Amino acid sequence: MAKKKLTAKQKAFVSEYLVDLNATAAAIRAGYSERSARKIGANLLTLPHIQAAIQEAMTERRERVEVTQDYVLTRLKAEAELKGKGASHVGRIRALELLGKHLGMFVDRSKIDVEGGLEIYVSYGDEKGND
Repeated sequence: MAKKKLTAKQKAFVSEYLVDLNATAAAIRAGYSERSARKIGANLLTLPHIQAAIQEAMTERRERVEVTQDYVLTRLKAEAELKGKGASHVGRIRALELLGKHLGMFVDRSKIDVEGGLEIYVSYGDEKGND
């Protein structure tokens, strides 16, 4: 099966999508109408040839800059363990926070009070419910 060609706007969308992974903003920056950008962006992400182009572009970027999840986690671990000259307490705490988030250790919660004394808790983050 032949690979489907992308239009100029679709190529621009793929390129812009890599900036912030925001389909609506990418559609606008690629030249689609602001009024319909949300719908167009969502639709573009469902097209197999667009998905393939995004994956290919992400792979190329990852190889070009040589930044992987392992690299990021290794660097965060090194920052969390840094002592002596150049070490920062704030930097260590932030690195540990990011590592903890990666592991799903921290879950953001919102408490909603409903009439009649009912309280609803909404959690964002680790789907396993780990605290």
